[in-house]
Amino acid sequence: MYKISKEFHFSASHQLHQMPEGHPCKRLHGHNYIIVATLESPVLDKFGFVLDYHELDPIKKYIDNELDHRHLNDIFPVPPTAEYMSEFLYEKFKKDIPQLKSISVSETPKTNATYEG
Repeated sequence: MYKISKEFHFSASHQLHQMPEGHPCKRLHGHNYIIVATLESPVLDKFGFVLDYHELDPIKKYIDNELDHRHLNDIFPVPPTAEYMSEFLYEKFKKDIPQLKSISVSETPKTNATYEG
């Protein structure tokens, strides 16, 4: 199995209203997010790729236009946790990128949430 990945970056704010009083994530705060799209395929295309990285431009455009420097509570239909965001982004792009295996979302250098379909 061949695997490739591409990393995308953006900055945004969010608030996790579902958290108990006093929890720091309940307060308005922001992160410098890192999104990693991982693709896999048992075969390579005629160019020797799982997929040309250029074909992932729709993910970058969505992140740049819809998520970067936004308040994520206004974007996502669910609480904007890293877990929900990874699932949302995976489902958004899977039909157009069949090789998509997973989406990972990091809020900090030490945290990561991954959704695999």
